Amino acid sequence: MADDYVLMATLEIDAVTPSLKQFTLDGRGADEADYRVEMRLEMPLDARTRTVLGELLAQSDFRIYRRVRAPRKPRRPLGAKRV
Repeated sequence: MADDYVLMATLEIDAVTPSLKQFTLDGRGADEADYRVEMRLEMPLDARTRTVLGELLAQSDFRIYRRVRAPRKPRRPLGAKRV
């Protein structure tokens, strides 16, 4: 993973709830907090595909990373002189 990303959570998935175009994953993080992740799809899935994908997701762990933004340089007030 690139240095500009920081690990936010590692989740062990406990339950997966499928719907026509979405999966809701509930799990517990390494920090002992409860998490919910929603995965939305652009197309509907047939029942068999939903079942298989739901079973795969239920046996998965997720790592969620966030990009760390570089701090912005403070803006110089208008009319301030350069030194």
